[in-house]
Order: sequence, then structure tokens, then C-alpha cells
Amino acid sequence: MSAPRPEHPSGWVLGHVAGAPVVLARSWVLAAVVLTLVFAPSVQSWTGGGGLLPYVVALVFVVLLFASVLVHELAHGLVARARGQQPRAFVLTLWGGHTTFGGAAPSPATSALVAVVGPVANLVLAGAFLLVADHAVADGTLLQTVLRAGALANGFVGLFNLVPGLPLDGGRILEAAVWAATRDRHRGTVVAGWAGRVVAVGVVLAVLVRPLLAGTRPDLVTVAWAALIGAFLWAGASGAVRAGRSGRAVDALSLQTVGRPAVVVGAQASLAQARATAAAAHAAEVVVLAPDGRPAAYVDTDAAARVPAELAGTTNVVAVCTPLPVGAVVDGALTGDALLRALSTASAHGPVVAALVEGRVVALVRTSDVVAALRG
Repeated sequence: MSAPRPEHPSGWVLGHVAGAPVVLARSWVLAAVVLTLVFAPSVQSWTGGGGLLPYVVALVFVVLLFASVLVHELAHGLVARARGQQPRAFVLTLWGGHTTFGGAAPSPATSALVAVVGPVANLVLAGAFLLVADHAVADGTLLQTVLRAGALANGFVGLFNLVPGLPLDGGRILEAAVWAATRDRHRGTVVAGWAGRVVAVGVVLAVLVRPLLAGTRPDLVTVAWAALIGAFLWAGASGAVRAGRSGRAVDALSLQTVGRPAVVVGAQASLAQARATAAAAHAAEVVVLAPDGRPAAYVDTDAAARVPAELAGTTNVVAVCTPLPVGAVVDGALTGDALLRALSTASAHGPVVAALVEGRVVALVRTSDVVAALRG
């Protein structure tokens, strides 16, 4: 599965491909142990032998399976890089693997192509394993059994990942199709996320309903695995729905949606003069400029409200101001994700940021207003 997540994953770095680290997450060890213990009884039934051999063979199969997952992820990353989208890391985890990118795909075609090559790589591996097992290995041998199991596992992973619902690769293809049809990336994400929720529920129901229709009781181990997979898919799908909605909110960010119009006064102005200037411009905020023209402070409306009207003319505006730290400014011409990133940087200096357009203060932006806009 591909994921546009820029965070640096933790784990053991096995090497680098296409400029990105191949990371073995610590959770992989748990997955390898559990899967080895799960597969060992099946190997023992195939071989009829005991001791450590079934566990060694099971571990070899698990390593082969995760190697196939790595091929899947490398296919994502290599095609993405060829299309101008740089991978950040290839990660093998408890649930298989994912590829992280520094940013989202630039077009629906790139997104769909990057998504589909992963499952295709698994299907090609499935065919290769089956070909070797049937034509290059003696019949009835343990190696043939392992290769056929590898073919079956790769075939399942390839086909299952093509199911149209996020976080599966098929969901990314569905997202790209909706994006191309509506010219709205975020609508595609929401639609594919809801499809992923349907898939998650369907996985659990399929495991429960099939035995009941056959007149048997569902196997508890199988139900437990289905529940875990369903929970993983549901969490990924729900995250996609939230990401689609928040992405739309980010795209809508602008100075008009999160800024409070402001006027500027000098440090020698009285509170009465500041009030009159704001009223004349229908502005909600007053910013006090330093002698060098830098926004140095803003009027604290609560503090200003406590000053009686008869004293406003003799009260210096600085007396009811909160300082604006150096760096607490943002380019008011920015919109969308660029504005959000600029606000994130500027708000490290304080919760209120001055917005400038062509060097002139035009508004104040409060962190609380940005949060409210994104949640809304």
C-alpha cells in the first residue's frame, strides 16, 4: 500500500533504493514470530516430520512472504519516482508494508499508476513462483510446496489489494477515478474511504456468514484474524475519510476565512484614536507598529474594554497591547496548504500572527480561528 505520509519511520535500515531507506519496523519481528508459529503446524502436516524443521521451513516461508511485500512496495516507489513523486521510505511492518512519500501524487493518472503496480508485482511473482514450482522443481518435494504456497500468498495479496477501498491500493485507484471525474481530489479520498469501510465490514461478515450458510460454526482463530484485519482496514479507511475532509478545509484556507481585518496605529496613539481608526475601517483588530514599521503589538480587546470611555483619550494604546514577537508574521497572499504551513511556522512564536500583503498589515490570524476553520 502507498501512503503520502512524510514522517520518518523508526526501525532498522536495511539499505536504500531510489534514494529512500528500506526500513524493517520493530513490529515486523512480532509478525514473523506469530506467522511462523501459525504456519509451522501446516508444514508439519505436509512433511510428517517433527522437531525444528517445520519451524525453520515456516520461517523461510514468512521471510519469502515479506520479501514479496518488499517487491510490492519497491514497485510503488520506483514508478512514483519515475513520475516525479519522490519516495521517503519503504517500510515493512506488522501488517505487511507501506511506502511513504514527501507529498501527494500530482495527478490522478500518477496516483492510479503508482497504486496498481504494487498488486501487479505480486501477481507477477505469483506466476513466477508457480512456474518454477511446476517446471523447475521435483514433484512432491518440500521446496515445491513452499513455492506453491508463495504463489498462493502473492496471488491473494495482489488480488485483495485491488479491492476498491482505502487503505488498499484498489482504493487509491478508485480515489484517482473519482478525482479525475470530479476534479476534486478530496472527494475521491472520501468516497474511497467510505468504500474501504464497506470492505472492512465485508471481510468480517464473509468470515462469519460463510460457515453459517454451510451449517458449520466459524473457526475462532479465523474470526480473530478477520477481526484484526477488519479493524486495520476500518482504521485506515476512517483515516482516509478524515484526511479527505480536512484536505478540503485546508484548500479553503485564506486570509478571508481565518483572518480578522486589522488597522495600524503608531505607538504614540491613544486608545481613543485606535478605536476611531478601527471603527472607520470596520476593522476588528488594531496593530501597533514599531518605529521601523514592524508590527510590534496588538490591542488586547478585553483589556481595552475595561478602560472607561472618558479615559480612552489619555490612555496610551501600548498600555492595553500584547506584544507580537519577531517572526510572528505571515504572507497574507498565501492560500491553502501553503498558508497553513506558513502559519504553522509563524505560530511557533505565539498564538497570534500578523498577516502582511505587500508589506502592509491587513489582518491578524489567531491559532484558535485556524483550528476552528479546519474542524468546521
